Amino acid sequence: VQLQASGGGLVQAGGSLRLSCVVSGRAFSNDAMGWFRQAPGKEREFVAVIRWSLGTTYYDDYAESVKGRFTISRDNAKNAVYLQMNSLKPEDTAVYYCAARESPTFFYTPEKYNYWGQGTQVTVSS
Repeated sequence: VQLQASGGGLVQAGGSLRLSCVVSGRAFSNDAMGWFRQAPGKEREFVAVIRWSLGTTYYDDYAESVKGRFTISRDNAKNAVYLQMNSLKPEDTAVYYCAARESPTFFYTPEKYNYWGQGTQVTVSS
């Protein structure tokens, strides 16, 4: 199983970026997939998570710090998950990782996720 994250970059405060994560080797159609981030000198922290239920309804959740600014989505046909980030702030600067669990249950800590992407750098300048 491989998760390939992309879409990071340098953006000014108030700008937007869209991260993508494409999964190969396994489908996670009804499993939880999420985004975490890690800033220099800090622990990896939860950003957002999403799962589908019976292929028709999705459930998502966000860290308080990104609610209203970030939107997670997924395309099961493409086996991909996305993170639309708007109104970016300098404190959003971090390496962003996509992750997947072999379960639909939401968890908010990194150790509960089975698979990880390589990370993509997001830098927000003030």
